[in-house]
Amino acid sequence: MQIAPDSLRRFATEILSRASGQPAHAAKVADRLVIANLTGHDSHGVGMVPKYVEGIRAGQLNPEARLEVLSDKGPFLQVDGHFGFGHVITEEAMELAIAKARENHFALLSLRNSFHIGRIGDWGEMAASAGFISIHYVNVLSPNALVAPFGGSAARFATNPYCTAIPATDKTPMTVLDMATSTIAHGKARVAYLSGKKVPWGSLIDAEGRETDDPTVMFEEPQGALTTFGAHKGFGLAMLADLLGGSFSGGGAYLPERVVDSRIVNNMLAILIDPNVFGGAEAFFGDLDAYTAWVKSSPPAPGVVEVMVPGDPERHARKARALEIPVDSGTWTQLIDTAKLVGMDRAEIFAFAGS
Repeated sequence: MQIAPDSLRRFATEILSRASGQPAHAAKVADRLVIANLTGHDSHGVGMVPKYVEGIRAGQLNPEARLEVLSDKGPFLQVDGHFGFGHVITEEAMELAIAKARENHFALLSLRNSFHIGRIGDWGEMAASAGFISIHYVNVLSPNALVAPFGGSAARFATNPYCTAIPATDKTPMTVLDMATSTIAHGKARVAYLSGKKVPWGSLIDAEGRETDDPTVMFEEPQGALTTFGAHKGFGLAMLADLLGGSFSGGGAYLPERVVDSRIVNNMLAILIDPNVFGGAEAFFGDLDAYTAWVKSSPPAPGVVEVMVPGDPERHARKARALEIPVDSGTWTQLIDTAKLVGMDRAEIFAFAGS
């Protein structure tokens, strides 16, 4: 089905507000979730609302939690989210890091113990909009290990995303690479499972370690696992995300004793750099323009409309979804069930969701 962004935003806000008792925070979270849908990242969109409500009801997501600064040393900042709404915690943490970068031409932010912080591209875009290059390593402590190490047949860690963002110029839009280190995000497998679709071959393995395109192996017993992108290369990057995002922050890398049912924790290392720290911003951005134009001038391969650079898919999705966002039937059913769980009746659901 197709839903207007504003309707979807209001619906998600109401559900989260009733579940949390924090309407201002609920609105911020819902806005970020709908932005993920608008950019084509449905895996990090409103389909996460049921998980957040589950976390609140289980006492694993603390809607009242506030950011705590643990260490403040020049450009270096360590903060703890105390399992609060990730979108709220991370926005505040990034604001502090941006202020540090303005003072020092550089900032290093280490964030630990935040409930799910959503689409990492949001935080890269936030830094880039403020004029900074940013690099993000994030680990995930989810209730179950999701991704198998290269050469392994059982999951040992989660999707551990990586992101780098570079500010826009007058000629070149913002460059944003935001990706899971698994071949596909777990949320994309969830969307495929709920909508009865297949996933790319080899992005999953079954419980015996055999490659498959069937997403049921992630949601029904016996469980399989996601694979890392690029074989050993993605595996290496995933390990760095666990160590730099998790271990370095104090939140910890993925180990069984650190995971809790109904809790999705993110830890993040973010590095912000002033492009003009050496006085070379003009040359850097000039080269960015020339290089991007050169790369995109490559004639498209058969069946390809255009060569796209990081950030282009999201820009195309925003245009295509500006008026209506597609929501698969499985995700919609889960949203309706969650709305009922927090006390919304049929008439209220119709009023907020328009269906």
